[in-house]
Amino acid sequence: MVAMPRVVSAEEWQRERDALLVAEKEATRALDAIAARRRRLPMVRFDNEKYRFATTDGPMRLSDFFEGRQQLALYQFMDNGPDAFCPGCTHLTANVTDLTTLVDGGVSWRTVSNMPLAQMQSYWATKGWSVPFASSRDTTFSDDCGAGRGFLLNMFFTDGEEIYRTYATNARGSTGCCSSTTSSTSLPTAARRSGRTRPPAGRSTPPTAEAPGAQSRVGELDPARRRPACGTA
Repeated sequence: MVAMPRVVSAEEWQRERDALLVAEKEATRALDAIAARRRRLPMVRFDNEKYRFATTDGPMRLSDFFEGRQQLALYQFMDNGPDAFCPGCTHLTANVTDLTTLVDGGVSWRTVSNMPLAQMQSYWATKGWSVPFASSRDTTFSDDCGAGRGFLLNMFFTDGEEIYRTYATNARGSTGCCSSTTSSTSLPTAARRSGRTRPPAGRSTPPTAEAPGAQSRVGELDPARRRPACGTA
């Protein structure tokens, strides 16, 4: 039989619940502060001309993945070899379902992998996925982003002229951004205050970097929490 919590009186339960609430609120405020630091991260210019990705629509650059939007969420799916697929990456990709909500928030999504395009295409068909994908095989994209042979979630931003990398996370940071669906409220905000940018669609103003208590797009995501390898606890 599975171990069960203690059974107590309603009064004792309320006392313990109230004490837990104090800790929960402390954690919320800590996450708000982390989210504010995340919004204040600088950007780094990213070389759009360096990489050519293989897609079912022909070769594409990183800029093509934005599809006219200002933000791009790009997930690096692990390449475990022929007919071998990372269970963690598979679970995350299966939960990237609400792309319409992302589009409404001005965010495009693309899943890339060092797997050959044909292998990705076959796996996507087997799983019935409609998530856009591309192969980064024979490029240094994964290594240059720090993913190597692992997995990584990148956020990119474009002002229409240049592309910038604004955020990246792996391990529990990347799995924490997706639950049963992916929405624009569960991803880090890539846009920054700048005279050269406009607020993404669906937002009246850009995110406020100076307000630690302001709502973050990914307040629940904690990049400091890591796990050793995909699919492990």
